[in-house]
Amino acid sequence: MLNHRPLIALGLMAASPLLMGGTVARADFNQRLLAAHNSERAAIGVPPLAWNAQLAADARVWANELAATGRFEHSPDEPGQEPQGENLWAGTPRAFSPEAMVRLWSTEKRDYQPGVFPNNSRSGEVENVGHYTQLIWRASRHVGCASAVGRNEEFLVCRYSEAGNVIGQRPA
Repeated sequence: MLNHRPLIALGLMAASPLLMGGTVARADFNQRLLAAHNSERAAIGVPPLAWNAQLAADARVWANELAATGRFEHSPDEPGQEPQGENLWAGTPRAFSPEAMVRLWSTEKRDYQPGVFPNNSRSGEVENVGHYTQLIWRASRHVGCASAVGRNEEFLVCRYSEAGNVIGQRPA
């Protein structure tokens, strides 16, 4: 008679990081963020973004700042540097998938209307579509993101090049 206990124990050990909210489920975090971005872009015929390590490093600096201070605000522009687009997200630490984080920005498409920025909101409030327009901005070709956990929240920062939300241009 076969003893299945070693197999069961092995299976439980392999699954335990997932059961305990470990990092295995987030090991491909960056690739999943990129795929979520590109899924939204593909849905409207905009070319995909490529992952950029320098943008991710820049995003990491700001994500760490937000986590350390608990503030939730966009980073200041760096004088003399090419501007980067930026999307921010905050929520319960480690409770959201990368897809859910990006989905928060993509839900703004319900208020989006094609046209010249900043006249892309059915409600007339650019704040209601600004994350979505950056996500789908046709001229943006690269993205890099980073998350950091603060006292009560996880912060996600995504940086884009070229920056989107340029007045007088069309997002898509």
